[in-house]
Amino acid sequence: MEFSPTGGCSRGIRCSADINGQCPNQLRVPGGCNNPCTTFRSDEYCCNSGNCGPTNFSRFFKERYRDAYSYPKDDASSTFTCPGGTNYRVVFCP
Repeated sequence: MEFSPTGGCSRGIRCSADINGQCPNQLRVPGGCNNPCTTFRSDEYCCNSGNCGPTNFSRFFKERYRDAYSYPKDDASSTFTCPGGTNYRVVFCP
């Protein structure tokens, strides 16, 4: 998957990992890979209290997709903005 600005912003995101094929068994759902919050509904994964950190599951996604924002207090490399009106190119199967 690739999500790239066509102008006005210098940074896009790209993921070439097979997330569905490598999905941990606990997160597997028909047709894909669920997120831990939806699966376990616990504060450890949903971070409702605001006091949370990385988990084995967030590390799984981050290792395969470095641009992923994998939990609420993830590092600054995962958050960025482009100016309003930016156009994007989306490629699902590069």
